[in-house]
Amino acid sequence: MGALRLPSLALLLSPCKSLRLRPSTLKAAATVSGGAGSRGLSSQSLAKEESSLSPPSADRKPSSSYEGSVTPRSVDFNAWYLDVIASAELADYGPVRGTMVIRPYGYAIWEAIQEYLNVKFKETGHSNMYFPQFIPYSFIEKEASHVEGFSPELALVTIGGGKELEEKLVVRPTSETIVNHMFTQWIHSYRDLPLMINQWANVTRWEMRTKPFVRTLEFLWQEGHTAHATLEEAEKEALQMIDVYKKFAYEQAAIPVIVGRKSRAETFAGAIRTYTIEAMMGDRKALQAGTSHNLGQNFSRAFGTQFTDENGQRQHVWQTSWAVSTRFVGGIIMTHGDDAGLMLPPRIAPIQVIVVPIWKTADEKNGVMNAVSSLKEVLHKAEIRVKIDDTEQRTPGWKFNFWEMKGVPLRIEVGPRDVANKSVVVSRRDIPGKPGKDFGISMEPSVLVTHIKSRLEEIQTSLLQRAISFRDSNIVDVNSYNELKEAIAGGKWARGPWSAGDAEEVKVKEETGATIRCFPFEQPQGQKKCFMTGNPADEVAIFAKSY
Repeated sequence: MGALRLPSLALLLSPCKSLRLRPSTLKAAATVSGGAGSRGLSSQSLAKEESSLSPPSADRKPSSSYEGSVTPRSVDFNAWYLDVIASAELADYGPVRGTMVIRPYGYAIWEAIQEYLNVKFKETGHSNMYFPQFIPYSFIEKEASHVEGFSPELALVTIGGGKELEEKLVVRPTSETIVNHMFTQWIHSYRDLPLMINQWANVTRWEMRTKPFVRTLEFLWQEGHTAHATLEEAEKEALQMIDVYKKFAYEQAAIPVIVGRKSRAETFAGAIRTYTIEAMMGDRKALQAGTSHNLGQNFSRAFGTQFTDENGQRQHVWQTSWAVSTRFVGGIIMTHGDDAGLMLPPRIAPIQVIVVPIWKTADEKNGVMNAVSSLKEVLHKAEIRVKIDDTEQRTPGWKFNFWEMKGVPLRIEVGPRDVANKSVVVSRRDIPGKPGKDFGISMEPSVLVTHIKSRLEEIQTSLLQRAISFRDSNIVDVNSYNELKEAIAGGKWARGPWSAGDAEEVKVKEETGATIRCFPFEQPQGQKKCFMTGNPADEVAIFAKSY
């Protein structure tokens, strides 16, 4: 029996009032309740479906399938994004509204992110471990700003084993509280510091307006947690880790993020400072792609996490936490994709080269398949991720389009004439049509490997440079509030001097929909005057609408 298909990712991941869970209606062995998050963003393409009170119809077909074409990016960016996820087989629908199943191809991109970061974390002295998923509610309550910041998003377990629990359990939205509980047991002396760990885990934030990969009820991430003897050590750690994220974004994902410090209003609940990498997506909205927090002593004071210093005095530890998540997969899609579908930077592409054999007769098939098998072996030995599409149910043209949709950086085409000439045709994903094709590339191993590696590096560089040009052409320098409003209304990012307070920041958000994304580390020189108040300003801030 075939799997039941639901209508669309847009409908599944949007709030449907008739299906919202209420704690009083849940009668399962373990009951979970959640509050609607306030950070979700509704796109125009979701508006009609989000207003529906009816559950999805099982006989409705998905909004698009690979057999058709995806919605053009310029027509409806959100519909395009959902079409690409479905057609490129990155994710599918979870049975609980607001969740998703990450399919093998999508998970392989996440694995590439993991592999790079795992090495960097260990190079910087961190060890992987694991903390429980369930956290006593009393832990969350110990740090006031933390519980205030997360309470709208908490999922609570109230029944277990058929009995009402004596204390509610929180399904972790993040792990600072339980980490501190354990750090208090492990840290006694300055000799136990620094303590630097990381975990790869899932977290739950009960948000009703969701977007696949970007914002879902449950998502995957890594979260690093460290404890130090001094504020200076904690600050150095927080800056070091945001730099690791920046290098990953530039060097692996080809996403030119802007690195900076969050405003007070946007700082992580419980932190004294939050650093961020902000990325511009193809629709010019901002994506917070990773954060690193200097927690100061807020959590160590709440939990009594202390150590005896070299002078025999008891001190509270200084802490950090930092994370990136599967949101990065969404960022890669929205930064590089085009009307043909996904476009993956070679360094994180699960498949770097797809080989498409072409034949008509049985004799031609034997010769072509022998050649492509040899090609695959040569490229595999050169540590190039390569796959042969030798299925006979589809035409070569269908395969070309399919693997373009999947974002594979390079395609090798091999037909009978190529075998006779001992050469191949190599096509680039980032340059459509004949301009992106290299004809007559020798099958001789050293020549072929050199050519393929060179092209992969060219594509990696090209995607980054293209994204940099797009970002820089869509940032506007402003010197007045009216200029900011014009820039935001035009879909741009606005950059201008800022020294105003929280009230003015709220006003900007209410009147324009934009928030301060960060105060960039790279600041212009010279005297500045706040465009909102006219007072002197030490820094410029970047404002944008965001996911």
